[in-house]
Amino acid sequence: MDRFFTQEYCDRCGGSLGGRIMSRFNTACLCMECSEKEEEALGYKEAVESEISEIKNGNYKYKGIKS
Repeated sequence: MDRFFTQEYCDRCGGSLGGRIMSRFNTACLCMECSEKEEEALGYKEAVESEISEIKNGNYKYKGIKS
């Protein structure tokens, strides 16, 4: 099984993962609190747009804009 689904701690803050989501900037697994903070980061909108574009072009293994 993919590490994303089995890890216990957030890659950013080290806190426990209750819920989890992948970063829009890279492949880090984030807790919900870090995800909310990331949404306020400079470049977040561009990261989202880049990910959507890559997926539309068939790249389902996109590593993000800061990989």
